[in-house]
Amino acid sequence: MRAVLMAGGSGTRLRPLTCDLPKPMVPILNRPIAEHIINLLKRNNIKEVIATLHYLPDVMRDYFQDGSNFGIEMTYSVEEDQPLGTAGCVKNIQQWLDDTFLVISGDGITDFDLQAAIEFHRQKQSKATIVLTRVPNPVEFGVVITDEQGHIRRFLEKPSTSEIFSDTVNTGTYILEPEVLDYLPEKEESDFSKDLFPLLLEKGEPIYGYIAEGYWCDVGHLEAYREAQYDALERKVKINFAYQEKSPGLWLGANTYIDSTVKIETPVLIGSNCRIGPRVNIEAGTVIGNNVTIGSDADLKRPIIWNGVTIGEEAHLRACTIARGTRIDRRAQILEGAVVGPLCYVGEESQIAPGVRVWPNKRIESGAILNINLIWGNTAQRNLFGQRGVSGLANIDITPEFAVKLGASYGSTLKLGSSVLVSRDQRSVSRMVTRSLVAGLMSAGIDVQNLEATAIPISRTMTTTLGVVGGIHVRLEPDRPDHILIEFFDKHGINISKSREKKIEGAYFKEDLRRVPIEEIGNVTYPHQVIETYNLSFEKHLNIEAIRHSGAKIVIDYGYAVSGAVLPLLLTKFSCDAVVLNASLKQTALSATEKETLLYQLGRVVESLKANLGVQVSANGEQFILVDESGLPIRGETLTALMVNTILTAYPRGKVVVPVHASSAVEQIAHRHDGQVIRTKANPTALMEASQANDHVVLGGSGDMGFIFPQLHPGFDAMFGIAKLLEMLTIQERSLAQIRSELPRVCHKSYSIRCPWKFKGALMRHLVETHPAENLELIDGVKIINPRNDNWVLILPDAGDPLVHIFANSEDRDWVDESLAEYRQKVQDFIEQEQDLMRDSL
Repeated sequence: MRAVLMAGGSGTRLRPLTCDLPKPMVPILNRPIAEHIINLLKRNNIKEVIATLHYLPDVMRDYFQDGSNFGIEMTYSVEEDQPLGTAGCVKNIQQWLDDTFLVISGDGITDFDLQAAIEFHRQKQSKATIVLTRVPNPVEFGVVITDEQGHIRRFLEKPSTSEIFSDTVNTGTYILEPEVLDYLPEKEESDFSKDLFPLLLEKGEPIYGYIAEGYWCDVGHLEAYREAQYDALERKVKINFAYQEKSPGLWLGANTYIDSTVKIETPVLIGSNCRIGPRVNIEAGTVIGNNVTIGSDADLKRPIIWNGVTIGEEAHLRACTIARGTRIDRRAQILEGAVVGPLCYVGEESQIAPGVRVWPNKRIESGAILNINLIWGNTAQRNLFGQRGVSGLANIDITPEFAVKLGASYGSTLKLGSSVLVSRDQRSVSRMVTRSLVAGLMSAGIDVQNLEATAIPISRTMTTTLGVVGGIHVRLEPDRPDHILIEFFDKHGINISKSREKKIEGAYFKEDLRRVPIEEIGNVTYPHQVIETYNLSFEKHLNIEAIRHSGAKIVIDYGYAVSGAVLPLLLTKFSCDAVVLNASLKQTALSATEKETLLYQLGRVVESLKANLGVQVSANGEQFILVDESGLPIRGETLTALMVNTILTAYPRGKVVVPVHASSAVEQIAHRHDGQVIRTKANPTALMEASQANDHVVLGGSGDMGFIFPQLHPGFDAMFGIAKLLEMLTIQERSLAQIRSELPRVCHKSYSIRCPWKFKGALMRHLVETHPAENLELIDGVKIINPRNDNWVLILPDAGDPLVHIFANSEDRDWVDESLAEYRQKVQDFIEQEQDLMRDSL
């Protein structure tokens, strides 16, 4: 007897598992459903199979080929143009069906005695026999009523609750005589239950129902998919396992390593070539595919894990389904009923809520909590905004599609008809992202003033000049050359507030986007004389004559960035003897190693030319590193102290604004000049806001972030900083080396340690509770101050990564080293204690 395997279904209710697999090829206990069906047919002595295919037909053909490896003869019929329905696809192969044949659905797991059903069919001399079974809830299936002889009297396909008249349902398995196909039209869609069987009843043809004994599960939705796996492990259905049963309830593939400390509660199935690390807990019902790697201390409670999955340390999986090739990082949690499609990335300490579905090739950021299905886009993020703005991998996280939606989200929070400034660096990827942002803004009815490629200090200056309500600047991220950074600023040129960020995020995630009619779509204009406008502001706050008569020789490395197109014009105008390095524009960003190489070369050029100083400009005109006349670099805390000393010498009794973690050398310098130090949170927005909000601020920022000159504009500006430094050195008649020699001798070190997102708040509370209140400063993080000598330690949570930074500051180097070691141990002990508590609670 021949069997027709109906395998054309796309399995939409099993998405995302069937995005790249036809439903019959979805694995049950590491074998496709179709293979279990073929094994059932073989057990019933049926070895000629015709598979009808439509959705992704090559997947099944490539797997089974001619069937010889599976002990059958396999042929295929592909519905090329359109699906023909359950009956139409069989009608399509009528020429191959010249005797009694069996039709079986490709999406069920069963162990029915098919030979008994065939014998029943022959005894009744039936034209069509439907294999039936009884189920508790028949709403999802075709309901059938038979008389005592098995003759079908009535049936209804997938009734509503009020229409149920039986618990006997159609299992999608039929035994048919070839002549019944004559009732069906050629090459038209038709269905057995809706078309053929009612017609046979109407014509008085003998049609019977055989109520089968045994297990049957229609794998029609995700919950049924998991239940079929659990039932098979518990031997509720007779199937052929892919691996040997090494011990009762443990089926294990070849070449699999399981650490001796792993706890396994059977029944469990583990595939071939797997690696399972120390102290992993595997509960009954877990199914693990081939080539799976599981990190130490992972906790698996009945997940279904497909081939090629990598699971990180301390990950927690709860009755979820993880499709092939997905990577799950350490401490991630995937909860009951969640489904992660193929080739996804689930970041460290992220969480996927119960029942959430993630479509293929998606990326879930570290620490993200995903409560809704992730279908469109590429990434699920904790937040859009990080420390400085919106950042992500260029053309992977930050795509044109993402940028259009982000622009529309920002525009939707603004008043209709508002005007926004947009600018970027010189790179093609930044141009691409900027154009997408502009499209999104226009769609929300926002006009755009497009400065195109320019340095970010110029953009901040033009924000106030053009009278726009805000601005956007797009550039490669300074320390990550493969990342794009999108910064938003307000009408004053200051990075937008957290409350404004939350409004944009709300519009983005809720898709609360304003779509205006054609006549209200925004316009784009291109302002003229941008650099000239910046020059006027630039000159107004400098002693130009002092610079012109300085006789200084300066070497400037522009690092192939857009600031190189601006600074030469300014320096030429001031009659500076400037030697320019690497001023041409380059599409790719410099790596950290390349920057260090250029910095070394800059030092050698300064030394050989006997120049007064050298400067390496970076971050699209926001940051710089100095090189003194000996070729030695000045950066970080030393650069902060040098700039504070130089500016306060010129403006005594002024105020300087620095981040909370800056060295205490700043206070010592301010004390010398009767100045005042204002410390802020360790983020750019806080520095900008404090520099503008306080009177008599002469300098803001730090060597790592850049320097703010509030009288010019509210942002960081390396170009103005260089010119101002030349002015100060000329007036004060000092060299960089002389100023550096006068700086206080303070030791300032830091250390970073991994800390899970969920423990950061508890860690800060613990530190506050275990230290006297009078010794604490809580500007940002927890700073513990020694009241006797002003030594301090700062524990600062990272805003973007699962890290905590520990800073120690003192004039005593030994105290700094000891304190760093002490608090590193304290933080580590606390994290381990919290992890133990969490494991115990689970």
